Amino acid sequence: MIRFLFKGLIRDRHRSLFPIIIVAVGVFLTTFLYSWMNGVLNDMTDANAKFDTGHMKVMTIAYNKLSNQLPNDLALTGVDRLIDTLKMTFPNYDWTARIKFGGLLDTPDENGETKSQAPAAGFALDLFGKNSKEAARLNLSKAIVKGRIPEKPGEILISDEFAKRMDVGVNSKVTLLSTSSSGAMAVQNFIISGTVEFGITAMDRGAIIADLGDIQYALDMQNSAGEILGYSKDMFYNSKTADKMAAEFNNIYTKPDDKYSPVMLSLEDQNGLRDYLHYVDGVIFFIIGVFLIAMSAVLLNAGLMSGIRRYGEVGIRLALGESKNQIYKSLLNESILIGIAGSIIGTGLGLALAYFMQEHGIDMSGQFQNSTLMINNMIRARITFTSYYIGFIPGLLATLLGTSLSGIQIFKRQTASLFKELES
Repeated sequence: MIRFLFKGLIRDRHRSLFPIIIVAVGVFLTTFLYSWMNGVLNDMTDANAKFDTGHMKVMTIAYNKLSNQLPNDLALTGVDRLIDTLKMTFPNYDWTARIKFGGLLDTPDENGETKSQAPAAGFALDLFGKNSKEAARLNLSKAIVKGRIPEKPGEILISDEFAKRMDVGVNSKVTLLSTSSSGAMAVQNFIISGTVEFGITAMDRGAIIADLGDIQYALDMQNSAGEILGYSKDMFYNSKTADKMAAEFNNIYTKPDDKYSPVMLSLEDQNGLRDYLHYVDGVIFFIIGVFLIAMSAVLLNAGLMSGIRRYGEVGIRLALGESKNQIYKSLLNESILIGIAGSIIGTGLGLALAYFMQEHGIDMSGQFQNSTLMINNMIRARITFTSYYIGFIPGLLATLLGTSLSGIQIFKRQTASLFKELES
């Protein structure tokens, strides 16, 4: 029967061509938009994880409440011991300490007087640790525009845009003016070993990257850090695992009455990302629903028009002894074939465009000039396993729904009327 219906659809283009085109267009848009939004979502979560939140983050309770102010006087102490504990408790994660700091970067002229001065946002990473993955995690080698990654204490990286604005370059001497953990003024000299471009506007405007040990010394934070970040070793964030880890750690180590006790947060519990991720899931569900309703409406109308044209065919089939139920079932089987054909075509076209956008992307740096979001300037699509079947959901449901509603007309008409139409 399926083979018979398939041949009928191929030979009668009036019955199949328009519905297949409608399904293919809807599936194409569903597949591409899902992959596009998935790419935007992945870029944002990936950038936030690498530069800010980690997959997991450990801070003091007091630091967490004022984290936007970078309160290093409320930082974690005994960091080495705490990291060892985390490695033993959660061995599937890579744990590393970081310090965020702010201040002024001062550039002297040939006379030692201030030539230029600008506010800077700094990140202190473990650049020289034997087993440290920080440089690779942040793709520092690929981000280098001029110079090299720091190889010894006293060297820093500075964003290329920031360097141009301050009129400094590789091997230039700069002075960091900041505040120590005790509230005193901190002054430390550095040499610029290289300039970098992250492709993230919020970072490229005025970021500097220094070794953790240098900043611990400069800010009087020996064996202290503002944050300890945890990354799954496969760099894949699992929300259920993260929530379970946070609950387990907090039940043991977090003491609500001690503001200096550590607290663990997952990626989703920071920067409003949980609400954002749920919002994106809702948008994706809405998009699929819109296409499902739109395609069903179009296919319903097409089914009604086709049904009117096929009343003669239905009359013949009734005359040959087929029941209304059998005819209705064959119409549903036809719709499944149409849905599959349209979904395959639409998914193929959607994946092709999504792959192109995944490889090339769209440069949105002009729109992100004043952005403080941790998101890549180059927006790309991202194809996942779900991309291969997401379009089949509206593709098959729409055709089935449209045919189901239009096919009901067969049961509403009297058999005698169908025979009469056949005679005419």
